[in-house]
Amino acid sequence: MPAGYYSLEWGMVMDLKNLTTFIHVAELNSFTKAATVLGYSQSTVSFQIRQLETELNAQLFERINHTVALTEKGREVLNYAHRIRRMTMELTENMADQQDLKGHIRLAMADSLCDSLFDRNFPDFCRQHPGITLKITAAGTEEMFRLMNHNEADAILTLDSHIYDTEYVIFREETVKMHFVASAGCPLTRKGALSVTELLSWPFLLTEKGMSYRRLLDEGLAERSLEVKPILEMGSARLICSLIGEGAGISFLPDYVTQQDVEAGLLVRLDVTDFEVEIWKQLLYHRDKWVSPQLEAVLEYCAEREFTI
Repeated sequence: MPAGYYSLEWGMVMDLKNLTTFIHVAELNSFTKAATVLGYSQSTVSFQIRQLETELNAQLFERINHTVALTEKGREVLNYAHRIRRMTMELTENMADQQDLKGHIRLAMADSLCDSLFDRNFPDFCRQHPGITLKITAAGTEEMFRLMNHNEADAILTLDSHIYDTEYVIFREETVKMHFVASAGCPLTRKGALSVTELLSWPFLLTEKGMSYRRLLDEGLAERSLEVKPILEMGSARLICSLIGEGAGISFLPDYVTQQDVEAGLLVRLDVTDFEVEIWKQLLYHRDKWVSPQLEAVLEYCAEREFTI
């Protein structure tokens, strides 16, 4: 059998190039974009898809008003295509005895997670996988999912309310504890149990409005007909911690962000008894995404750095 072909049990011989092209069209929802990524002409991509549809005797895409979407049969074939491609890659790597993975991985994530992801062990990851390059995009949850749905991000790391959708695979998830925090010298730290209303007269430093846990804070206050008007909004949770430690005000932050300063005695977590929001950290990828060995390595690194094992 010629190289680059795959023999199915029922006797069909299928070109692996056609399957690869099919995966790209399915992930990008575009013949044009797939052609650009693969370095083919659009006519070549169209021919390969028609050839695959003829071999399978099934329509794999619906083409309406210049849009492309998988049919139900197309989704079924995509699952098989991923499995075939994965087995082919595993075979190639095992036969070549190649230890170094090579590739470019795009990860979208909440800005406040960047510090913990890259603070210590990233150089070890780079030494272990010198062929892997990363592009990190800090974004809000809605933008992350847009990037993933358009195959502009290979995986996302969210910090938000719990997300479950059969379109996505949850690689790892866990709840995240949140607290209002103040400097060790703030009078609020000596009051014991507090109500959220008592805090609102104090100056707040918060992450940007609409972003993950800031949005959930605003929504939780709105349910009580309350509102907070911060004196400062910024994307860097670590810088907010530093300013709070200097007595600039109070904030509402995840425990993993404040842990170091709390242990050092610079910040104190306030005992607010009547306000609680549920925050989840989730590492996800699209169910139609092929998890390459490179992506698998990055997912495992993220899971090791960001989640409690």
